Amino acid sequence: MERDLTTGSVFKTVIYFSLPYLLSYFLQTLYGMADLFIVGQFGGVSSTTAVSIGSQIMHMLTVMIVGLAMGATVMIGRCIGAKDYKKAAETIGNTATMFMGIAIILMIILLAAVRPIVSVMSTPAEAVEGTIRYLTICFIGIPFITAYNIISAIFRGIGDSKSPMYFIAVACAANIGLDYLFIGVMGLDAAGAALGTTIAQAVSVIVSLTVIIKKGTGIKLRRFDLRPKRHTMKNILKVGVPVALQDGFIQISFIAITIFANQRGLNDAAAVGIVEKIIGILFMVPSSMLSTISALASQNIGAGKHDRARLTLRYVLYMTVGYGLAAATIVQFLSVPFVGLFTNDGAVQILGGQYLRSYAWDCVFAGVHFCLSGYFYAYGLSIVSFIHNSISIVCARIPLSYYAATHFPDTLFPMGCAAPAGSIISIIICVGVLIWMNKHTEKYMERT
Repeated sequence: MERDLTTGSVFKTVIYFSLPYLLSYFLQTLYGMADLFIVGQFGGVSSTTAVSIGSQIMHMLTVMIVGLAMGATVMIGRCIGAKDYKKAAETIGNTATMFMGIAIILMIILLAAVRPIVSVMSTPAEAVEGTIRYLTICFIGIPFITAYNIISAIFRGIGDSKSPMYFIAVACAANIGLDYLFIGVMGLDAAGAALGTTIAQAVSVIVSLTVIIKKGTGIKLRRFDLRPKRHTMKNILKVGVPVALQDGFIQISFIAITIFANQRGLNDAAAVGIVEKIIGILFMVPSSMLSTISALASQNIGAGKHDRARLTLRYVLYMTVGYGLAAATIVQFLSVPFVGLFTNDGAVQILGGQYLRSYAWDCVFAGVHFCLSGYFYAYGLSIVSFIHNSISIVCARIPLSYYAATHFPDTLFPMGCAAPAGSIISIIICVGVLIWMNKHTEKYMERT
């Protein structure tokens, strides 16, 4: 299943690798939206709010796991580019050992803290018990969520972006079917949505492990490779920890916004929760391009082809900005109907439409710093992304959201402006780092 990403047309390689990635993100987004959509058809606003709040917390955990796994993707990609298959096997084995230990510890801690978490979210009283049930079941499924994401990270590191797409397709189909069973037929509301998600993740992991056993990955993994190696784990964490912290801080800013909305009432809480799901769809292309540039550039850096890595960055930037402009423009005309897909409540549709129209422009600006961040990941500079995102959160996303929530009580449009404002700060920092890298190209390449 290993694929060499260091030869041939750069443009064709980007397309070949990114399309399965994009489809994977689409399926994963559809997977996450199914809970909210189906519970909205069979339950009330309180059920929708419970699932939207609970799924946002789970999304935060998932993106942090994915961010941490980025370290594995980058290190495996470098080993493949350098044709060091022994080191690649060691990295894969240590990734599996380390992440499963993290998953078990995380599950235990979060199960013990589920009620305080729901309280901190300022969850509306009508949705508290539903949110607790949703999170309790999802927390039990953390080992499955972790297993799926590390398997996907390993496959992408070896240049295979198709297999993860198939795995998530299985999970998506299972989740939709189980949601209709648990929510529509059995009437379990938020708990049913969580059951569907958890069982579907378990099915996906079983399928992916079956594929690995039958077909392999192209890299021979020995039992010895599962033994913890300090240097190997350090290299994985060196890239992964800043990415995970960065993604965690971003999600914390989203959660802060959710808290601001929750304090305004049930309709505002539901509107913000729904829009966050829609934004997940809009961000499929920027997110897939971030992962694409990370995987492709990593292999080319490992092979010493830095010019090819830079050309890859150029292509993904063109694609991402073009897409972002088109998507944000379309949303200006269809924001309310988009929100209406998830709720029949007119007030929620209007509020959600306001929030979505301003938020949508972040698809352009965030797309730029996503691509640049992916490029930095490949060079081991994930700390840059952690810094620029932290600054944007502290200086723009949270304070501007709070200001908008408290000074514009009748509309959510100003609150949606906070995200693109933060992304503009990130772009300025990223461009500065890129200019520095280009001026010190030879010296920096020697260190890479």
